[in-house]
Amino acid sequence: MARVRLRIDKVQRAAGGKSTNLTPLSSRFTPLAMAETLAGLRLAASAVPHPRSSGRPCAAAPAHHRLPQLRRGRLCARAAVTGAPEVDEDEAMSIDNLCRFFDLNVGKWNGIFYQFDAHGRVQQEISTRLSASTYGEDDLISLMQSLYIKQASSGITFADEEDPEPEWAEYKIKETNMFTVDKYQQIGFFPEQKAFALRYQTAGMLETVLRAGVLGDDDTGEESPRNLKIPSRKPSIVCENCIYSLDGNGRVRAFHIMDPKGVLDTLIVFHESQGTVLPLADSSTNDPELPSNDRINALLGRWEGHSVTKRSGVYGATLDEADTVVLLEIDNNGQLIQDNISTKTELARQQRSTGQE
Repeated sequence: MARVRLRIDKVQRAAGGKSTNLTPLSSRFTPLAMAETLAGLRLAASAVPHPRSSGRPCAAAPAHHRLPQLRRGRLCARAAVTGAPEVDEDEAMSIDNLCRFFDLNVGKWNGIFYQFDAHGRVQQEISTRLSASTYGEDDLISLMQSLYIKQASSGITFADEEDPEPEWAEYKIKETNMFTVDKYQQIGFFPEQKAFALRYQTAGMLETVLRAGVLGDDDTGEESPRNLKIPSRKPSIVCENCIYSLDGNGRVRAFHIMDPKGVLDTLIVFHESQGTVLPLADSSTNDPELPSNDRINALLGRWEGHSVTKRSGVYGATLDEADTVVLLEIDNNGQLIQDNISTKTELARQQRSTGQE
């Protein structure tokens, strides 16, 4: 059992935004709080109780799940992923779990994209839509996803010109199927907890959202636009963690972007719903001098979860599982105290004893 104790100064800097209806255990969550918590705890597992399984079959999505034809801006890109780490067949995702993963994602998602710096301050807020559908059957079924980004209005205007209709740039996300789920995306899926984690090797999608949503048609392709933080163009690690609301069709997807040295560079949060999405972060609350006790209180308490860590390398792959407990409390000095307790599961112990690790 590993135990880590951390002390974090200046609680007022820790979180921002309004609370939402995501209620893992007895606590409430905010998108920014989730991003910072995930960054600090490296959550690749859920911190939510077991919901009832939907039991829906995996099938191609009907036509009404697709977005209507939208006016597309000039930005259109495709996801690019490099490398194909070897995955043991025993660790591959089953077709049943893949179908359950698809069922969670299929539909039309309205969302708000938030960008935070490494200190949790809101940098950008952009409206998005995502359309996800499936095609094929059985082992050949695939998930297709298109992300639409509301483009920023041009900074060049004319006196008599009426406000133009907003344009939406399209980004096609790499499809997911039995081959890509383990070879490229490396998805860790927790079907009962309605949570998943996956890894990307490029930050292309996030850069496209920022350029379209902030610069729009005024984007000149400059590598480092003024007043805009673009994820590193160098090979960087992008980790995505997602949890779904247990009492509705909402979800929060958090991305941690590390630079080539492994240092946290940017935090990204998509707050999405299959209905109306209300803004949950307020950039006016970024002043570190403003009281933030209400925002911090949403994180306090005991958080329980489960983690699965996969490592791949030249000499083979290892699988490590652990039950995790995180305790968050405020001491008498107003400092946030964080206790992390990780207990190896029986599977990990058996692998160690038999030399499979």
